[in-house]
Amino acid sequence: MHPHSSVLILGLGSWGQTLSYLFRQQGCAVRLWGRSQGALGKDLLDNIDLLVSALPIKAVRDVAQRVAALQPSPDVILVSATKGLEAETVSTAADIWQTYCPNQALVVLSGPNLAAEIQQGLPAAAVVGGQATATKQVQDLLGSATFRLYSNEDRRGVEMGGIFKNVIAIACGVNDGLGLGVNARSALITRGLVEMVRVGCHWGGEAATFYGLSGLGDLLATCTSSLSRNYQVGWHLGQGKSLPQALELTHGTAEGVNTALVLYRYAQHHGLEIPITAMVAAVLQEQLTPQAALTHLLERPFKPETTPC
Repeated sequence: MHPHSSVLILGLGSWGQTLSYLFRQQGCAVRLWGRSQGALGKDLLDNIDLLVSALPIKAVRDVAQRVAALQPSPDVILVSATKGLEAETVSTAADIWQTYCPNQALVVLSGPNLAAEIQQGLPAAAVVGGQATATKQVQDLLGSATFRLYSNEDRRGVEMGGIFKNVIAIACGVNDGLGLGVNARSALITRGLVEMVRVGCHWGGEAATFYGLSGLGDLLATCTSSLSRNYQVGWHLGQGKSLPQALELTHGTAEGVNTALVLYRYAQHHGLEIPITAMVAAVLQEQLTPQAALTHLLERPFKPETTPC
């Protein structure tokens, strides 16, 4: 793979546009397709080296079926950049792509990547998770002096870190919307990391991965910045807005809203303790007010500080 490689990006949202910017900076020929453009033509898949999915999770299955029907070359590397869970099946985006495109080398892109900063040319780092040969090719093509790209063979852990952090970002947005301060937010991030490790390891990820860019790194970015859509949703909820109002005031898809509910059901089914996620789910379903959810967390019994996997 060389700098003049061809890339097809699926998804015209802010992340898809940002990835287009990064690939073009590296001299790649970039094609963009979004669901609003209608049919996905075979010509778009001709002679491409990378197929990058930056779709919202609710669109992945339909588009994956369309791509599979067009029979892309097995030489095309598929990059999943979606951070969400399918509600009906509890599948990750990579799981869905692997189901329909089993012949493609598949990697996951994740990390603390606030699109607005990257488009300003500010430095950032990310991680690609998957088989070593494929991740090396993506590193060589997408990585640059301002977008430092690491690799990790724990694809499951890399993907789960990016998914879980959205839920904790909502919690931190609520915290800041209520004006509860930095100490409380720091506690939410730290204990949220414990929940991420607990569920992520149960899902098949490796504990060390969650202390890297897709876990702790993404937590720090999305839980502390108003550029994060999930943080924005939480902040509006903390300010007393309803969920429909919060979503209307937030530009783009906040995947953490759906993810919190799916993760909470998953944890209940498997007997996993994730109290912050449980409270986020309760607030989103209007079962508790943000203040009541905080009180519930603070009144939990004291316990040792552990991070079991």
